[in-house]
Amino acid sequence: MIVVSPHFDDAVFGCGALLAGHPCARVVTVFAGLPRDAGRCTEWDAHSGFADAREAIAQRRREDRRALGLLKAQPLWLDFADAQYGESPGIDDVAAVLRELLRPLSPDTLLYPLGLFHSDHHLVHEACRAALPALPGLEPLAYEDALYRARPGLLQQRLAELAGRGVQATPAHRVAPSGVAALKAQAVQAYASQLRALGADAADDTARPERYWALQPVADSRCTEHGRRS
Repeated sequence: MIVVSPHFDDAVFGCGALLAGHPCARVVTVFAGLPRDAGRCTEWDAHSGFADAREAIAQRRREDRRALGLLKAQPLWLDFADAQYGESPGIDDVAAVLRELLRPLSPDTLLYPLGLFHSDHHLVHEACRAALPALPGLEPLAYEDALYRARPGLLQQRLAELAGRGVQATPAHRVAPSGVAALKAQAVQAYASQLRALGADAADDTARPERYWALQPVADSRCTEHGRRS
C-alpha cells in the first residue's frame, strides 16, 4: 500500500489507523523539499517554532520519520516546496514524478487526498488523478483530508464539485485493525511542530473514523437503472 501525502503529517492524520494495519506501507510526501531561499521564515514556520525553512524541513522530516516508524511505514520524500514558499509546481510536473516513482513499486492500493481546502491538497489530488491512467492494476482510493473535513459543509462541497465534473464518489469500506487508535494517536503527536501551530484542539479530528472514497467517471458506472433491471 502507498499513501500519497501533500505534507509530512497528512497521511498519518488521515490514514494512520489503516497504515498501522499495513506494515511496510510507503508514504510519499509530495511537498517535502526546501525552497530556493532556504533562509526565509514564513509566518507558518514561525508559528511552528522554526527560525527558517531549512530548520523547518529538517525537523519536519525527523518528525515524519518518527511518526511513520511507529506505524512501521517507510517515508519517501519528493523535492517540491509547499505553497507557503511561493514555488508551487504544476499538476503535470507532480503527476510525471509520481508516475515514474510509483510504476516500478507496483502497489496494490494507492491512497490519495480528496483535495479539501488547501491548494497543496487540491494539487496533489489532481496530480494523482492525472497519473492513475499510467498505473493500471491498482486500487485507487481517496481519503478524507483530516482537519479540513471537519469544517462545516466542506466535504459536501467537494463531493458536489467532483459530481459536477462527472466524477462519482462511492464510500469504500476499509477496516483498520482493532487496538490501533492509541498507536495512531502516538504517531499524530510526533508532529509536534505542526500541532503547536495548529492549536490545542487540532488533533481532535484525527481520532474520528477514517473514511475513504472510490472515485470513477460516471460513464464507467455499472450501477445504472438498465443494469439493475437486466
